[in-house]
Amino acid sequence: MGPAAAIAEAQYRIRHFEAQDPLQINRTFTDYLQNGVEVSYVEGGEQKNAIVNLIDYGNVENNFFSVANQWTVQDVEIKRPDVVVFVNGLPLAVVELKSCSREDADTSEAYRQIRNYLHDIPVLFRYNALCVLSDLSQSRVGTITASEDRYMEWKTASGDYEETRYASFSTLFHGIFEKRRFLDILQNFVLFSGNGGESRKILAQYHQYYAVKKGVVSTVNAVEGDGRAGIFWHTTGSGKSLSMVFYAKLIQKALRGPTVVVLTDRNDLDNQLYGTFSGCQDFLRQTPEQAEDRGHLKELLAGRQANGIIFTTLQKFEESDEPLSERKNIILIADEAHRSHYELNEKVEAKTGRIKKGYALLIRNSLPNAAFIGFTGTPVSSKDRNTIEIFGDYIDVYDMTQAVRDGATSPVYYESRVINLGLDEGVLKEIDEAYDEMALSADNYHIEKSKQQLGQMESILAADETIDALCRDIVAHYEARADLLTGKAMIVAYSRPIAMKIHARLLELRPAWNEKVKVVMTGSNNDPEEWKKTIGSKGYKKELEKAFKDDGDDMKIAIVVDMWLTGFDVPSLATMYIFKPMQGHNLIQAISRVNRVFKDKAGGLVVDYVGIARALKQAMRDYTKRDVENYGDTDIAKTAYPEFRSKLEVCRDLFHGFDYSKFITGSDLDRATLIGDGANFVLDDDDRKKTYIREAKLLGEAQTLCRSLLKPDERMEYAFFEAVRTTLTKITQSKKLSLAEINDRINELLKHSINAKEVINVFEEETPDLSIFDEGFLAEVARMKRKNIAAALLQRLIQEQITLYQRTNLVKSELFSEKFKRLMNAYRNGQITNAEVIEELSKMAGDIAGDHREAEKLGLTPEERAFYDALSKPENIKDFYENDKLIEITKRLTEELQKNRTIDWQKKEHVRAAMRSGVKRLLREYKYPPEQMPGAIDAVIAQCEQWADNL
Repeated sequence: MGPAAAIAEAQYRIRHFEAQDPLQINRTFTDYLQNGVEVSYVEGGEQKNAIVNLIDYGNVENNFFSVANQWTVQDVEIKRPDVVVFVNGLPLAVVELKSCSREDADTSEAYRQIRNYLHDIPVLFRYNALCVLSDLSQSRVGTITASEDRYMEWKTASGDYEETRYASFSTLFHGIFEKRRFLDILQNFVLFSGNGGESRKILAQYHQYYAVKKGVVSTVNAVEGDGRAGIFWHTTGSGKSLSMVFYAKLIQKALRGPTVVVLTDRNDLDNQLYGTFSGCQDFLRQTPEQAEDRGHLKELLAGRQANGIIFTTLQKFEESDEPLSERKNIILIADEAHRSHYELNEKVEAKTGRIKKGYALLIRNSLPNAAFIGFTGTPVSSKDRNTIEIFGDYIDVYDMTQAVRDGATSPVYYESRVINLGLDEGVLKEIDEAYDEMALSADNYHIEKSKQQLGQMESILAADETIDALCRDIVAHYEARADLLTGKAMIVAYSRPIAMKIHARLLELRPAWNEKVKVVMTGSNNDPEEWKKTIGSKGYKKELEKAFKDDGDDMKIAIVVDMWLTGFDVPSLATMYIFKPMQGHNLIQAISRVNRVFKDKAGGLVVDYVGIARALKQAMRDYTKRDVENYGDTDIAKTAYPEFRSKLEVCRDLFHGFDYSKFITGSDLDRATLIGDGANFVLDDDDRKKTYIREAKLLGEAQTLCRSLLKPDERMEYAFFEAVRTTLTKITQSKKLSLAEINDRINELLKHSINAKEVINVFEEETPDLSIFDEGFLAEVARMKRKNIAAALLQRLIQEQITLYQRTNLVKSELFSEKFKRLMNAYRNGQITNAEVIEELSKMAGDIAGDHREAEKLGLTPEERAFYDALSKPENIKDFYENDKLIEITKRLTEELQKNRTIDWQKKEHVRAAMRSGVKRLLREYKYPPEQMPGAIDAVIAQCEQWADNL
């Protein structure tokens, strides 16, 4: 009874959770899934403890795998996800499938359906590990907390990156649901990060999974070999910090509990990375620790023989090179392994004669038997053999090109505005020389010379006229992009005094920006007293960090010097203004702040005020060949602007024969009229409509990057094309929208693009809602001058109603669907005119509205009306039954079905058979159907099954 009691307790625990919050329940279950359920039970009168594992990870075939199609779940509502994947009876994956042949059914609709399931059938998602969306042409995977843009493709089933440009439908399913790999992912590559409302469930992306697996194999070999595990290069923004977390968990399993030491080169990076690991401590099953100094680091290493994750900085190795620990089971993870940090050589200081050892040598001496692995977001310089000597060769390379293809990062574009500051050639030459100084090795001679050179440059960049020109240009550029995404931007200042001058001048130019723009930098005891209020305390900077990461917060612009330029993620950050010379991996790290994926963000834009183009090209030299080809020159004048011009021509061609010139030269009223007329013109041809919506969207993406380069006429022309696209989308999409919403959106576009002051009404009269049940609205549509728009509106609204009928009322859905298809086919084939199709659609809308009113008169709910229609379907049926009797049968039938409904009905044929028998038995009571109509019962049974299918 002992083990049986333990299993019974485990079963009870996974059915009953103390928490009420669905996300917390899922978090608890994820821990059970990965680590087993800790239970207590009584055996022979004695209390015992045990761990009951829900999955046998060591023996794959000991588990029972099953897949259910259209599995019905009864909770708040009754829903049927398309596919549910089970392991040992646990529903661990939900797959929502959409037809690739339907334009309105894609992975976005599948995502919305998953989000609705979370509210309607939360019980299913207590146990969910991952969700898959697929419309055959695109298949993506994510978790219950992932936004749609974080559902990613799984592009390889073998770990080979060569064929990952386009992922086939089957690649994801073979890549994730191969039994052994699926269990591996469940146990080692799904985690929760953060706590409370900030908690996120994260699934490793394919490049993280395969690279971490390679890293573990390489490390195991290094422990038995020369200690060099290799270098893990995954481009900045592609999830390197989380890859470290997955690696730390897996390497401690593979090597039976080594101590992991995580090394960074700055305190703020140490804190950021430590925060990432701390947020994942449930997954790691231990609390990471931070070393305060070298002595504390030694204590932390000496206080254990195994396990532990310890964070430290490079500077703690400067104090001495005596061994901190001679243990062999230490794995050192170096974040951003680069030459300046990992110098092997010894140097003699000219003034003191003291021997100065390189960091790499100090670390090697301090941990003589450790294994070393380097993680970097930028490539190691081809000239830098020291890093290779310390860590070994690359374990895995995930470059910018692959990351952008996969949607893991966004591309970064470049715009030079140096000339806008009015700096002469001599100043630009001095800046170039300063770059050269910084590129030299950092011995004392060059440091002193560099200080002198940079001091001269500060006086140039800090000049009042330069700061004024900079701030005026930033304001103009920012306000032209202010409606882009969330408006988040970053200004990188050359120095702390210059940061303060920029802040002061921006507020002089825009006093209302007091909450919008903030300075983020560390304070100093020598700071002028008036700076204190602006810089604030350490706690204040934490508040600013939280505010800047909040897309809805008033803080939109951060002025920084060094802080937030590495390891700081704000996905909506789209613009970076650079007023500070940088080079090498520091430059790449800084500009990568704008490469995070966010909703419709076409890419990040770096605006250059100090001439970083040359340094950027130099920094790209060590990237992969395809990265250099794709991102070696990302000047918007050569990339985004030509793309904008190309798409502008496509949109012009699609409007051939339609004169919209008055949109540029005319009044606000002219523009308002042309938007509606333009939408009407495009709707005249279905293929043109589809092509236009797609191409105009691409035009919009290009203009978000190169808006500052557009000529006034181009801005106006774009505003027209975008307003028409928005109108078409609002009219034809399935979601019900009010005319006011459409008008508000177009008015916003005009306000930002052409400063229109009038409220634009696409239709002649404002109406509170689009509804075929509003006779006034139907009359208004019939009177509309733009007949294509009228037809499109009616078509959409009637299709919505037919879709609802298809889920509930079999008889009426067949009736209206057939009529609708015949009508639309005749319209598309030119057999009837616009006016005729509007008249017929209006009649049909009236019939549907009349059908709803009739149900109300009969005192029937929509559900009951469906059964009434099935019972009344046979011709002349009312010759045999009074209407009251049909209503009585209807209500009895509905009541019986509701009383006996079960979540098992779809899965088990005997339950379906019992339902059919019950229906027939009830109908026999009323002697239905008459003998002359033996087929009548089939319509009733079919409606009953339709009802049960759509619970």
